[in-house]
Amino acid sequence: MSKKIVIELDGKWILEHRSDDRLPIEKFKDIFTAEHYEVQESSFTTLDLMLPEGMTSEQAETHIRSLAAQLYPNDNMEELLTVRVADVVEANTITETADMSIGQTRFVEQSRCEPSDEVRKVLDKVSNLVGAAEFKQFIAETAKVAPYIQQQKAQEIFYNRCYLFSIGDGYGLSTYLNLFSQLLAATGLRKMHSRPVLEERLGPYKEGPEPFEDVMRILHDGDKNRVRVLCIDINEWLNKTNSQYFRMFLREVEKVTEEYIVVFRVAFLDKAVLANLGFSLNDLLSVKTVTFPPLSRDELQTCAKKELEAYGFEMASKGWVHFHQRISEEKSDGKFYGLSTVKKVVRELVYNKILANAEQHKVGNTITVKDARTLCQTNPDELSGMEQLDRLIGNEDIKKKLNEVLAQIELAMQGDPADRPCIHMRFVGNPGTGKTTVARIVGKILKEKGVLRVGGFFEYAGRDFCGRYIGETAPKTASICRDAYGSVLFIDEAYSLYRGDGNDRDYGREALDTLIAEMENHRNDFVVIMAGYTDDMEKLMQGNHGLASRMPYTIEFPNFSREQLYLIFESLVKSHFKYEDALLDAAKEFFLAIPDEVTKAKEFSNARYVRNLYERTWAKAAMRCQLANKKEVKLTKDDFDRACSEKEFGLDTYKKTKIGF
Repeated sequence: MSKKIVIELDGKWILEHRSDDRLPIEKFKDIFTAEHYEVQESSFTTLDLMLPEGMTSEQAETHIRSLAAQLYPNDNMEELLTVRVADVVEANTITETADMSIGQTRFVEQSRCEPSDEVRKVLDKVSNLVGAAEFKQFIAETAKVAPYIQQQKAQEIFYNRCYLFSIGDGYGLSTYLNLFSQLLAATGLRKMHSRPVLEERLGPYKEGPEPFEDVMRILHDGDKNRVRVLCIDINEWLNKTNSQYFRMFLREVEKVTEEYIVVFRVAFLDKAVLANLGFSLNDLLSVKTVTFPPLSRDELQTCAKKELEAYGFEMASKGWVHFHQRISEEKSDGKFYGLSTVKKVVRELVYNKILANAEQHKVGNTITVKDARTLCQTNPDELSGMEQLDRLIGNEDIKKKLNEVLAQIELAMQGDPADRPCIHMRFVGNPGTGKTTVARIVGKILKEKGVLRVGGFFEYAGRDFCGRYIGETAPKTASICRDAYGSVLFIDEAYSLYRGDGNDRDYGREALDTLIAEMENHRNDFVVIMAGYTDDMEKLMQGNHGLASRMPYTIEFPNFSREQLYLIFESLVKSHFKYEDALLDAAKEFFLAIPDEVTKAKEFSNARYVRNLYERTWAKAAMRCQLANKKEVKLTKDDFDRACSEKEFGLDTYKKTKIGF
């Protein structure tokens, strides 16, 4: 029968060490884990280890007592430490075979504490959460240790513990706080207030006590008989936790641990930064850190599926493609709010489906591919990637270069995966020259050729990778890359990540370091395409040789000619509206008259200028038809002329300013 070692420390002695950076049991646990002991259970005063194979109980006791003497040389550990060996049985009992603290053999049957129905209900809620692995482990540990704390009257140890939650915006912080408070009430560890959770934040850093006034007022208004979980956002003070004002604030927190369970909240941070923060907080408080990594693509889908089921709906399997496309669009502005955004998208889906049912006089709870497609700002073209590339107006040199690059990539992917080169690319050129459009097509082609397994498209601006706080940038960049695995990650204005001024506090440098590592470690699983002005992109590459070597393919996008600009406008009109011939005649005359100094200007927005003019012409026509009570919109020359007359479409702003008298 297997044996386990039961280590027990004196409860009063542990109380004397409550201000240590780590409690004694936690120190023992870390050491034994590092020595490859199998840790079975732990509480504030006890630690159960499996007796290693080939080691006798006497050898184990000698090692444990020697370790205790080294850790606490000024304490009489012979009296404070009890070590015994027990048989491990499958039933819910532990049969002790030896009590080595007194050298005598005795047999005792001890029942394990079973959780109450109230505790089980909370544990069930937690187990149904998506992701949050560390939080689940933390809740399970608290539920397991609660009866032992009460049995050994060690509540004071628990009262003196605070918590550090590292979690991004919109990822369910309030839900986790409420579940924690429910568990505390269910276990009887604390008698909770009827409104058990408060969330506050410290204002921006400045010298003086002002940022702490609101939180201090709450701290001084606590009640031991009606405890609350107080969550304090300290993001603004991440690099100032050693200031005298923050230390004063922590001392006030230390005084009210019987009235509040204090949870410090920060963004999801780099592990090293988070460890340093935890160490700083532990100077005055005993702090448990719990991290909440951003949810993966599959986890977000699981959350959306649960939300749909709550409304009585389900998604057709192929509809999830459009859900993920919408999530990608939501993330592209750098302001994705996790579960909050998922819930918003699901509500849109459900409303659109109910509206469609009402308009068609139907009843149905399955959201079809067609229903899901309405979520997206841009919908996939039914043509193949190569067909889309062939249909692009102008840019014959780009098409030729791309075909060469794609052929090289396809050939390289046939070799040994370990020897495959990076296939990341640089797109250089002025705004509106088709870089984003072509990047999207490249993703589709690589998916069709089997180079990419997903073929999605994730678009960001360079500074979207930078966090707001120290330590936030690296995990944010890694999360963006993880989303894009199997797809194309398109970074516009990528040069904004590199300042070139030697500023150590520039988060762009941290983002680039993380991005380069991701590009190397996952070079076979996603394609990074960086885009920007030719000169600025060259400066970026010169400043980051590791980046340049990982982006072997460069595609140059020249400005469109006057004729090509007109053909783009003509294509947009013919694809979407009825029109009078005079409209196209006027448009052709307008575009062919654009001076060279405009079409060659760095600031000229090329196809973007054309699209904006087309959309303004459409808006003029729509307003005219609405006022005339006409259902059908037909574009006219007058609509085009009125659009051209607006200031933003004047060409003088693009002409070079001449210096002289």
